[in-house]
Amino acid sequence: MDWLVSLFTSTDSVAHIVLLYAIVISVGIGLGRIKVKGISLGVTFVLFAGILAGHLGFTGTANVLSYIQDFGLILFVYCIGLQVGPGFFESLRHGGVRMNLLAVCIILLNILCCIALFYIIFYDSGAPAKENSMNLAMMVGVLCGAVTNTPGLGAATEACSQVFGSEAPAIANGYACAYPLGVMGVIMATLAIRVLCRISIRKEQEQIEHEMAANPHAVPHRMTLSAQNPSLAGRTLLQVRQFLGRDFVCSRILQDGHVSIPNRDTILHPGDRMYITCAQDDAEAITAFIGPEEHVEWQEQDVPFVSKHILVTRPEMNGKTFGQMHFSSVYGVNVTRIRRGDLNLFANRNLRMQVGDKIVVVGPEDAVDRVAAKMGNSMKSLDHPNLAAIFVGIMMGIIFGSIPFAVPGVPTPVKLGLAGGPLIVAILIGRFGYRAKLVSYTTTSANLMLREIGLVLFLASVGIQAGATFADTVLQGSGITYVWCGFLITVVPVLLIGILARLRYKLNYFTLMGLIAGSTTNPPALAFATQTAGNDASAVGYTTVYPLSMFLRIVTAQLIILLLCTL
Repeated sequence: MDWLVSLFTSTDSVAHIVLLYAIVISVGIGLGRIKVKGISLGVTFVLFAGILAGHLGFTGTANVLSYIQDFGLILFVYCIGLQVGPGFFESLRHGGVRMNLLAVCIILLNILCCIALFYIIFYDSGAPAKENSMNLAMMVGVLCGAVTNTPGLGAATEACSQVFGSEAPAIANGYACAYPLGVMGVIMATLAIRVLCRISIRKEQEQIEHEMAANPHAVPHRMTLSAQNPSLAGRTLLQVRQFLGRDFVCSRILQDGHVSIPNRDTILHPGDRMYITCAQDDAEAITAFIGPEEHVEWQEQDVPFVSKHILVTRPEMNGKTFGQMHFSSVYGVNVTRIRRGDLNLFANRNLRMQVGDKIVVVGPEDAVDRVAAKMGNSMKSLDHPNLAAIFVGIMMGIIFGSIPFAVPGVPTPVKLGLAGGPLIVAILIGRFGYRAKLVSYTTTSANLMLREIGLVLFLASVGIQAGATFADTVLQGSGITYVWCGFLITVVPVLLIGILARLRYKLNYFTLMGLIAGSTTNPPALAFATQTAGNDASAVGYTTVYPLSMFLRIVTAQLIILLLCTL
């Protein structure tokens, strides 16, 4: 049985390392599925399983553990960047400015609480500067745990290695101490806001029902109008669109008993029936100008038309606007709306297509088939991930993260590192990759698989390396202090900004719950909010602030150490 003993004890063996990671990850994921009152720690339990393995003496070569940790971190943050990239800049522009500002306030207060607690509890003016710097780094680990932000922990860990080298503190211990109450603290704070602000769940639900759940500038609206305005006689569709100043698509027109596909040069006559798709909040103005709505059975007219969902899969279509394609004049069809992920969008002329979009095309069947061939419409081609774009992006991210930036007053140049560099490059590629002919599209399942693999490799590595000192930190060191410090870092900012958002800006409670969960990047809190709300308001609030919040959590965790621990 010597071979079995060697398998578990020979730390320089490849088989030992693979077996160790397999056990830690499988046990962590299994235990993470256990729910208490509907709440679970999820994949983060891999960190605790790794800590236990490290505490029991199961470890590996330091260089190998560090390599796996860094590779997992790069893969994780890069896939996050690709996921949030397409919506990152839009979340700053459309209707979410106030919500993102509130989220930024929560993030800044989290940081201020962390630094204040450090100076109140851990700072010692008589101690060496290095000791104080290490204590501050540990508090950054507590901050990441308090807001349940694992990518932030990765960025902070990588920054610690830059500043402290081989003597870097095990900030994962602070993270592990603060994480459990970080999950519960957000939920407890949202319940406290409900009590303090005397919020009625029933009234909040009624308010949501009377509000639009999405941006009316993007939601498509379809209607059949009768051209009754005398001013339309002899005018073309293009002239009407320019005069109105509203974008719309007329996909079918009934003239003199015959149906046809109109284009920009089609001349209108009184009594024409027009099947129009437009943005929801433009519908009233368009109806007032053209004429009243009428009911027409378009399927029973003399020209057979079809409406098909076509998948954009050809790389050369990536980044092209609908206006550039000239669908009505060249192909004799009209594109009315677009399905992108979970969003249903109006096909504005200036909207750019992305690989993976599903467009709705209306016209004669043979013409629609020609458009399908042009777009690709091949689900099979999307099953193959664009590995070249992924690794090109990772290469660019590592190079970008290695560029030193000189900051006045800081003796050591600041680098974005292995977390910040790939994250920023991934966001830019996810949004603007089409300009460089990079197709960044990956299916949701493929992105999630790569992201989760990177995350569990990182968490297992951090846990195994931190396990040797975890017991001393918790039982003999400052573990209990880290727990209640983390709780304060979690709860105080959420309560202050949550009450302000409710009383000052009258934010709906369900939306506010999603905003809080998104600003703390806390999926369990989102699950609790969604279960409480019974609608999509919490998810809308979460997704509105999540991209910017995730970016700031990762970057600020790194900058605190790079800027403050080197002074």
